[in-house]
Amino acid sequence: MAPLDLAARRAIWRGHGASASEAEELLAYAASPLPDVLPDRDYPLPDAPHVAAWEEYAESARREGTARVLARVFIQLRFPIEEGASENATYQAATRRGVEPGPETPGLRLAAPGRLRVFLHLTPAGRVPVVLAEERTDFEALVQALTARNEPCPVPASMGACMIAGYNNWDRVRALRRRWEEGHPLAGPSAWLEAFREIVPRKDLYQDRFMLLSAGPYSATSAAEVGLAEAEWREASIRLRLEHECTHYFMRQAFGAMRKSLLDELVADYMGLLEARGAFHAPVFLLFMGLEAFPSYRAGGRMENYRGLPPLSDGAFHVVARVVKEAAESLARLCPTPPPSFSAADKALLITALSRVGLEGLASERASSLLDEAREEAAASLARRSSPVLATG
Repeated sequence: MAPLDLAARRAIWRGHGASASEAEELLAYAASPLPDVLPDRDYPLPDAPHVAAWEEYAESARREGTARVLARVFIQLRFPIEEGASENATYQAATRRGVEPGPETPGLRLAAPGRLRVFLHLTPAGRVPVVLAEERTDFEALVQALTARNEPCPVPASMGACMIAGYNNWDRVRALRRRWEEGHPLAGPSAWLEAFREIVPRKDLYQDRFMLLSAGPYSATSAAEVGLAEAEWREASIRLRLEHECTHYFMRQAFGAMRKSLLDELVADYMGLLEARGAFHAPVFLLFMGLEAFPSYRAGGRMENYRGLPPLSDGAFHVVARVVKEAAESLARLCPTPPPSFSAADKALLITALSRVGLEGLASERASSLLDEAREEAAASLARRSSPVLATG
């Protein structure tokens, strides 16, 4: 059961100045993505099947260098970024059928191949493979290679991370073939093709999900604006961006929710700031959103990216800005300091509780009690808890 019923949610929107029609817009926009009854689960969720291969990639990268290993795994990295790349017959054979390109094929040009890293990051939804590009142009090149078929499509300056889903990993296909051929030493190539046709529907055997991560300042915000030294903010930005994206990943894996909404962004930035700075700072979050001078909104702030589909009307957008501000300030008052053993189960509980309370609940006078109730509900759904429930105090 949701902490606030429909009438209470509507009253909060009307109390913040929404007209009757705007309140209906906002009710639909801000609805919690969680099911009425939370499923019983252990956290973290089990690793996805492709993570085992990425363990090997991370170990190989430590020995051989990340750029070399990625070029072996990602067949797209054997080709440059150029206009018409996706129409090249050699490129199509490589990416569609796994045909190895010849050594004469120019590979992806990277500005700083020595500043690439690959690692596994634990989330409440299991470990996620991460490729970190510390040089911005290399991040953009990887995004173009892996999401735009090596075409020189613009990468928005606001993009700092990209989750790659459903990636056909030909390295894993080759491993499957080697194992099959070891078990069928007398079979010919046509027999493998027949076996592969049976494998195709089992996408977990060859498709990967992983994150591309950049190292630039988070949310295009300078170190001076957040009161940190350049090096400190650069490192904090990496941790913040990583935890932010992993919060979205958890919501998708645990609840099938992958939305571009201000509730989801508030929760993800909350978790990111906890990880990067040890506490949630409402003024910093509002700066990210473009609301640092509320009621004025700074054009170009992130908030305008989350107007929803269909987009909120101008009136509803103004009202939700007020509620987001109050919700952020409420969270800053209630925010606990994570214990040293802030586990994946703790993170699952906290993300779930915040998503259940929602924007209206966090902006209401009942925020503290609603969060306590939602946290208790989330804790009850956990079959196993690895550390104490956080108290808001």
